[in-house]
Amino acid sequence: MNSDPKTLPFTGERFTPECVREMAYEHWHRYAWVLPWVAGLDVLDVASGEGYGTALLAQRAHSVVGVDVDPESVAHAQQRYPLANGEFRQGDALELPLNDQSVDAVVCFETIEHLKDHDGLMAEFKRVLRPQGWLVLSSPDKASYSDQTGFDNPFHLKELYLDELKQLLARHFGAHRLLAQKLAFVSAIYPIDDANQSTQPPGCWIVKDHDTCTHHSHSPFPPQYFLAVAAADHKHLPTKLGLSLFSDREESVYAHYHDEIRHHMQVGELLAQKDAEIERLKSASDHSPWWRRWWPGAKR
Repeated sequence: MNSDPKTLPFTGERFTPECVREMAYEHWHRYAWVLPWVAGLDVLDVASGEGYGTALLAQRAHSVVGVDVDPESVAHAQQRYPLANGEFRQGDALELPLNDQSVDAVVCFETIEHLKDHDGLMAEFKRVLRPQGWLVLSSPDKASYSDQTGFDNPFHLKELYLDELKQLLARHFGAHRLLAQKLAFVSAIYPIDDANQSTQPPGCWIVKDHDTCTHHSHSPFPPQYFLAVAAADHKHLPTKLGLSLFSDREESVYAHYHDEIRHHMQVGELLAQKDAEIERLKSASDHSPWWRRWWPGAKR
């Protein structure tokens, strides 16, 4: 049993909001990105886990239900996130505890890869969705997530390639759009004057502050450099001065970051081994006869 009732132990199977850095960016970004779409809607959050995402959706939705198969996670979410316009229910994603055509939107992040019956999952989504409803889900790209890295996630039962995901969606929905998510270290160039405000996508900057995510048309962070474009007349200025992101093909900053993380983990393991060896030697020394500890040349 976790000593802190407000947190769940991280096992690697499901995300908890106490996780930081890249994993937090990936998980929080998905929910924050969809947040404007759910305003005023009845929403289902499938595999709600710890409950943080359902609670975030509740800030904009008319109502939200978080469903998870794990009773401990559901009980935790109910205690940590008492929602005035939402609730958490225990249930299987393949047998959702909701009535037919009862929600406007289904949010399903970090779920499909944990199941084998993907067609059954899509059928359940269609059953609970109203005729004008929509689904948003995430799915790891098997080619880059597993094949290229050699990583085998023990909690993933069936990952999909892009073509397989397209075919699955086409079998169950008349229309779909595909987007990509990638964590990267980039250089960002963006307008800061009102003249270029129209070139910025609305809410293109999403910032997490504790348990709240806010959308901004302009960067909320102080710039480190300024770039200026000037001409004799406005009509001569370049157009489309919108958000620009730059990285290198080798993703050198990201690669260096991961190398440093691995190095620190190895050093930590080595220090733990050394500390354990010191404690073992100290214990052996403390239990030896006093005259062996003080007699010159005595073997211990």
